[in-house]
Amino acid sequence: MFYDHQQIEKKWQKYWEENQTYKTSDATSKPKFYVLDMFPYPSGAGLHVGHPLGYIASDIYARYKRHQGYNVLHPVGYDSFGLPAEQYAIQTGQHPAVTTEQNINRYEEQLKKIGFSFDWSREIRTSDASYYKWTQWIFIQLFHSWYNKDTDKAESIDTLIKHFEAKGTEGLNANQNDELNFTAEEWKAASEEDKQDILLNYRLAFRAETTVNWCPALGTVLANDEVIGGKSERGGFPVYQKKMMQWSMRISAYSERLLQGLATLDWPQPLKDSQEYWIGKSQGAKVKFLVDGSENQIEVFTTRPDTIFGSTFMVLAPENPLVENITTEAQKAEVENYIAETSKKTERDRMADVKSVSGAFTGSYAINPFTGKKMPIYISDYVLMGYGTGAVMAVPAHDERDHRFAKKFGLEIIEVVAGGENVQEEAFSSKDGECINSDFLNGLNYEEAKSKIIEEIVKRNIGEGTINYRQRDAIFSRQRYWGEPVPVYFKNDLPYTLPVSALPLALPEVEKYLPTEDGDPPLGNAKDFAWDEANQKVVATDLIDNVTVFPLELSTMPGWAGSSWYFLRYMDPHDDEVFCKKELSDYWGQVDLYIGGSEHATGHLLYSRFWNMFLKDRGYIEQNEPFQKLINQGMILGMSAFVFRVDGTNQFVSKALTGDYKTQKIHVDVSLLKGGSDELDTEAFKKWRPEFADAEFILEDGKYITEREVEKMSKSKFNVVNPDDISEEFGADCLRLYEMFLGPLEQSKPWNTQGLSGVYGFLKKFWNLYFDGDTFVVNDEEPTKAEYKVLHTLIKKVVYDVENFSFNTSVSSFMIAVNELQKLKCNKRAILEPLAVIISPYAPHICEELWSLLGHNESVEYVKFPELNETYLVEDEIEYPVSFNGKMKFKLPLSATLTADEIEAIILKDERVLNFLGDQTPKKLIIVPKKIINIVL
Repeated sequence: MFYDHQQIEKKWQKYWEENQTYKTSDATSKPKFYVLDMFPYPSGAGLHVGHPLGYIASDIYARYKRHQGYNVLHPVGYDSFGLPAEQYAIQTGQHPAVTTEQNINRYEEQLKKIGFSFDWSREIRTSDASYYKWTQWIFIQLFHSWYNKDTDKAESIDTLIKHFEAKGTEGLNANQNDELNFTAEEWKAASEEDKQDILLNYRLAFRAETTVNWCPALGTVLANDEVIGGKSERGGFPVYQKKMMQWSMRISAYSERLLQGLATLDWPQPLKDSQEYWIGKSQGAKVKFLVDGSENQIEVFTTRPDTIFGSTFMVLAPENPLVENITTEAQKAEVENYIAETSKKTERDRMADVKSVSGAFTGSYAINPFTGKKMPIYISDYVLMGYGTGAVMAVPAHDERDHRFAKKFGLEIIEVVAGGENVQEEAFSSKDGECINSDFLNGLNYEEAKSKIIEEIVKRNIGEGTINYRQRDAIFSRQRYWGEPVPVYFKNDLPYTLPVSALPLALPEVEKYLPTEDGDPPLGNAKDFAWDEANQKVVATDLIDNVTVFPLELSTMPGWAGSSWYFLRYMDPHDDEVFCKKELSDYWGQVDLYIGGSEHATGHLLYSRFWNMFLKDRGYIEQNEPFQKLINQGMILGMSAFVFRVDGTNQFVSKALTGDYKTQKIHVDVSLLKGGSDELDTEAFKKWRPEFADAEFILEDGKYITEREVEKMSKSKFNVVNPDDISEEFGADCLRLYEMFLGPLEQSKPWNTQGLSGVYGFLKKFWNLYFDGDTFVVNDEEPTKAEYKVLHTLIKKVVYDVENFSFNTSVSSFMIAVNELQKLKCNKRAILEPLAVIISPYAPHICEELWSLLGHNESVEYVKFPELNETYLVEDEIEYPVSFNGKMKFKLPLSATLTADEIEAIILKDERVLNFLGDQTPKKLIIVPKKIINIVL
């Protein structure tokens, strides 16, 4: 029977949509299972075959859990705010909402063609006001919260105000910006403005001057992961370090909880390691150094306070506010030049550059509190303002980078020893510096020396032992248009949140998407974007009088705002009263399976965990962590093609002849190759782009042969394969099976379109099991033991594979089972019905059609997964290999229930054994029941 995949797939995709087959119930009577894919950003390029890999895996698992009787939540939505749409708007004048809508429609069309079992009724988009209303609401909750270190959680700002009213700052243990000290009376006497200013030091969402990655060409701040090699990922524009007033999120308050929570998660270890490194916990001490001839002090954090005797100079981050205060007039020009050069490097670049050494002398000196020696103070880009205090006490004998710095600038190098015993782990000074014998550390090992120094630091009142985290508070402002407006207005230059009743604060229309002439963000171009406090509404900007009408915040939220909580909105996507009903968040709880790329290790996953913990603290949800199990899928790689242009000409030389010419290697679209081979269609190439219209070719054997290379599938490399084309030619079921068949989910693997024909052949074999010619033939006869064995062998294998995410081996098992059933000419309902259910999570369209032909009116989707019966796998008969002196001569079928003695009696009477023995008597009979028979002569 002809397998018409196009007709079958269109039929069932229409059926699923019309019948809302995958619509999830909120009824809590069934056990739940939440399967989620990482939030897709809808780009204009649409999907290529690499994108669905993780979606297919999660879809298989979601379908499998439905077969097991679970209430499965498997939603989809779009992270639809973002810089690409805004850049396109700047270039074309088209509103980002228009291109975003077009891109989403394209994505949805492609996703539906692949047959995913998403609950489309729960679709969300971060750029919809009905969604970002609740992102704004979460921001407001953060703004009105503080972190109480005593209770180790976020609390309402009202509890902090009550503390101030009762005790001032006495006994307060809070996560804050600056150390403040005031009494209850002073608090009560303070003006409203002063109180609001004080509270900004404690709020979890706060404004502060921060060093950011500023991209003038894009007119916005960029996150670290949006900057590569000092340039913007989008467009390749220069990025500079700049101090700006920015909104920030106090994620640093959660550092320890974020670190400890990793132990409870079933995540890939490299991903956990990445978060652990990002959080960067270290134990040590804070120490204050006096600046010679000044009232200034430099506080440093060091993990090795026991090396303080060997500290011979200090290094500050170029952004450290102290630099301006302590730089002498003579050194001012050099320091300013160095700061300007450093501003061109991102923090990530500075962290990655571990070899080069540079710096500038400030002209000032600090005093080492333990040796009394003067220490020259330098600035250098290897010290980061965001780590510790933005200053280090350099110990060149015991730190490799400090050592290189000292050698470059000719600074003193002193190794610390104690009574002849070196207490340090390594030293660089034995060949180029002096040693100092510290009786203070005499006879102590490393840990003892560290403890003693910290005790002395505390005793001298110059510091304390402390724990430090590398993680900084997360910048939450972007100077761009296409993002969530921040629900804040400014009165007397202090921020106030809009009332919740005014949400959503809608993104206003603007005439242009660039910053204003005054340098304000694009929202500064809006004509109706001011807050009327008296009437509680947004009004025209020209009505601002700073009496009753005030300016609104002009920055928008970053891309990670909406994606930090979207998994919760899927639980209750249409609720206009709350972001998610408590009973629904309690029921759905954590995401049970989350599949996505490893590139989101910090930017998305860390922020999601932070927001989740905050919402838990404030009592809105119950789960501590958002994602219990996480899998990072590998990439499907493309097979790129390259041509070689002879330098200075429009001649192209075939691959084997390139050694005779100086050439430039150029990517070429793989669609220009003949029949999937390496040969270029030269006429098609000339039509591909205008600059190649007059191309000439230097051929080998009359052909132009390209060079091929496996690399990331990307539109820019012209090696993408459109899943629509594959679905058209081979079908969505074939695409799904092939992507799983390529290899283990977590590994990257190359795409080869030619490999699809083998999987398509399997689907035709599977289809024809149910037919005799053009006639559908399935009977109700009792299957043979051999047929049952094939079925239950498959059930056992597939259950193991799915539960261990080994989807590639399942596809192999399908092929083996279908081949065996074909040989057995099996057409028994008791075998073919469960077979359709088993394969349906992988190839749902063909299985739905077969299930319908089997006489069922309901979808195959909710049919119970076949149960394994181990008795069908028990062997009744064993084929024993019979060996003489270890060499197998023949096989003997015997009952699996025979004992060794019974086997021996049968063997010694077997004619073949007697013929082999002749006149010889066996020295020994080795019999291993159910395995081997070996006769030793």
